[in-house]
Parts: sequence; C-alpha cells; structure tokens
Amino acid sequence: MGLSVFPSKLLENAVNEFASLPGIGRKTAFRLVMHLLRRAPEDVRRLGETIIRLKEEIKYCKICHGISDTEICGICSDKTRDTSLICVVESVQDVMAIENTQQYRGLYHVLGGIISPIDGIGPSDLNIGSLEEKIKGGGIAEVIFALSTTMEGDTTSFYLYKRLNKYNIKMSVLSRGVAIGDELEYTDEITLGKSIVNRTPFITPA
Repeated sequence: MGLSVFPSKLLENAVNEFASLPGIGRKTAFRLVMHLLRRAPEDVRRLGETIIRLKEEIKYCKICHGISDTEICGICSDKTRDTSLICVVESVQDVMAIENTQQYRGLYHVLGGIISPIDGIGPSDLNIGSLEEKIKGGGIAEVIFALSTTMEGDTTSFYLYKRLNKYNIKMSVLSRGVAIGDELEYTDEITLGKSIVNRTPFITPA
C-alpha cells in the first residue's frame, strides 16, 4: 500500500502528525503509528498524557531560561555552583551536553537560538537582554561563549562580545578542540570537557 492512500482517515491524520516532527519521514511515521496501534491502550494513553503534560506544565527557569519543573532550575538553585561564571549556550541540549562532561561548575544562560538572518532570527529574538541585565547586576567575573563553531555561532559570539565589552568582565570561548562547524550536542564528552577547561580569551576577528 502506498502512503498516499490510507484505509482510515484517523490513521492518515496520525501519520501526518508524526511526519510533521523533525527528522521523521512519512514511512517512519507510518511505522510508529502502526506500532502504537499494537500497544496496549493504557500504554498509548500514558504516552499521550505525558506529551500533553510536557506542553502544558513545563517551565522555563526565570534565571537561565533552561527547561525545568520549577520556577528556578536545579542548576541555578544549587548553592555549590560558581555564580561568578556564566556559560552562554544556544539550547537546553547544550546545557545537558556540558553537564555530562562534569568539567563545569558555573551557571548557564540559554539564548534560545543563535543569530541567523537567513532564518529571520535577530538579536531581539534571543535571550540577550536578560544576559546583559545579569552582568549589569554585578558579581559576574567571566562569560564563556559556548556556541556552535558555525558561521552563525561565531556571528552570535561576536555580537555578544561587542554588546558586553563595555562591562569589566572576562569573555572567553571554547578551545578549538571542538571542530569548526560542529554543534555542541553532538560533540563527544571528552573533547567538549577539554574545550571548556582549556577555553581561551575571545579574540575579535580582524
């Protein structure tokens, strides 16, 4: 049976919804839906309720903008963390990747993306204002730009440097143990950990 003709409208609608997710084609979506049909009703109901609760109840930390179950995430509320150190990342996935290295004990700031004119994403679309407010408040000694080593990531780091350079803080970037063009969430833990430990001062492009 081709995927353009379905015996059930309910089946077709379910396949279309799964196929709308990133990285899932229609054939994979069809296999997932058929798998769910073979599962016990309580299993499918639990999956559906979990997704609904995720969307309705998930919170974003008021301090770092990371995902949390509470108003302030576990990292920001951890009294053992170094509050003078902020690691700026693109996404929650990057926070998880860095935490897995166990080489960093400062705090984070999640931008929620990177500057990408081709995608219509500018500085005003990111959590940059709240980062500047943190630095204005004092107590911050260093900001680490831990963004993807892509053109967009480097552009964002440069923009942040220009915007924050008026404050008396150290600004650094990950060492180039992370290869050019790599995204943090796909970098192995050892390489990423060494890149954090061996971070270097941010140098403006010539």
